[in-house]
Amino acid sequence: MSNLADEIERFILRKLAGQKGDIVILRRNELADELACAPSQISYVLNTRFSIARGFIVESRRGLGGFVRIARVPLHTIIFEDAAKQVDADISLTDLRGMLIHLRDNGLLTGRESVLLMESFSIIYEYLSPYERVDAVQRLLRQVNAANE
Repeated sequence: MSNLADEIERFILRKLAGQKGDIVILRRNELADELACAPSQISYVLNTRFSIARGFIVESRRGLGGFVRIARVPLHTIIFEDAAKQVDADISLTDLRGMLIHLRDNGLLTGRESVLLMESFSIIYEYLSPYERVDAVQRLLRQVNAANE
């Protein structure tokens, strides 16, 4: 027998699957009434089962007219965005190589893409200042993600 959190999760996933696109907008109180539970139980499920790590972005507004917007985000988008955010002025080429190997080994980059990116990073490191590098490397990572969508 499943618990209430499992039922809430399944209900939300069914709603999400029934929508065009990967976004659903719900009202927390209406959802709680429909599932015969407290709004705090809905909040618990949203916080634990619809996290960014699981491929969801949740936006919540409380009060009159409040809502919960749940969007499914492709996991590779989250990973590339996280990788781009890790790039700072102190990151070395060795660190970037390790990041590319990790992305390649997890099927998010092909071998060819990782070699091309590493060569691009090498050129960036040769000709740009540390602060200019950050923007250039982040833009390349985000562009690769956009090209894979």
